[in-house]
Amino acid sequence: MTSVWGWIGFNVVVLALIAFDLLVFHRRARQTSLREAAIWSAVWVGLSLTFSLFVFRFMGTNSGLEFLAGYLIEYALSVDNIFVFVLIFGYFRIPMQYQHRVLLWGIMGALLLRGAMIGAGAVLVSRFEWILYIFGAFLVFTGIRMALQKAEDQYDPEDNPVLRLVRKILPVTPEYHGQRFFVRAADEGGRTRLMATPLFIVLVLVETTDVIFATDSIPAIFAVTRDPFIVYTSNVCAVLGLRALYFLLAGIVDKFHYLKIGLSVVLVFIGLKMLGESFVHVPIAASLGVVALILVVSVFASLRWPREDAPTIPPLATLGQHHREQEPAPREKE
Repeated sequence: MTSVWGWIGFNVVVLALIAFDLLVFHRRARQTSLREAAIWSAVWVGLSLTFSLFVFRFMGTNSGLEFLAGYLIEYALSVDNIFVFVLIFGYFRIPMQYQHRVLLWGIMGALLLRGAMIGAGAVLVSRFEWILYIFGAFLVFTGIRMALQKAEDQYDPEDNPVLRLVRKILPVTPEYHGQRFFVRAADEGGRTRLMATPLFIVLVLVETTDVIFATDSIPAIFAVTRDPFIVYTSNVCAVLGLRALYFLLAGIVDKFHYLKIGLSVVLVFIGLKMLGESFVHVPIAASLGVVALILVVSVFASLRWPREDAPTIPPLATLGQHHREQEPAPREKE
């Protein structure tokens, strides 16, 4: 059982890293280069692996392996998020220099929402252990559905019911206003009022998309550990690296066409592990090895046998270049 100081210490470090990123490295809107994305990806992975050493040292070998397995599963499933984020940013023509800001605030919201989901899941699992069978069946179903999904069935932001609800509740400006989410502007009737910018609409879509993906990834991590601290920390570490991973892979994510099949196999494997835990116990080290092997094989197969009819994703550097935009005001209002 992790002490309260472990929870406090981890969250203080996470908040400090986010604040440092927001107030120092990305205080002003700018485009993230491929080199910078690669460096930050290595930094986040390095920090996560460093934290795993603390887990091994203070919580034991089994907990350390559970953290690595949970982190690997969540980090791999993040690639699916990236594909959807690329489609959202391309659909709304988000300027490159503002994409990092949307992802940063989106991830901050995701940490809160996922923390609540993990807390609720931990309570349910501790009180009703049979709910793990529901999680397992859901993962098997999700994995099969992912494998059968057609390549041309692309995500359409207009199908999101939350987007339609937000548009009904909030007035939205027709153009961007720098990197602001809200601005005082004149509506169609000529009245000056507080209005949301398209950047806020995209932020809402990013948040709801992450929640949808979390319904897969969080039950998957509960398959490898029942410890809420391990579930939470492995999830947070993977999510923190999502921004850098996006800028690193967004332009080439469509080339990993077999990775979706690999992820579906991982979900089915984890779901079956949950369903059969009472009959066959699979050691955590074996689970970690199977998941890693599936992902390596799927990435290798994608590079070895590329698709000629891969769906077209606009180059990262061209997203948002044709959208109207007003110059940002000196002061910003979030």
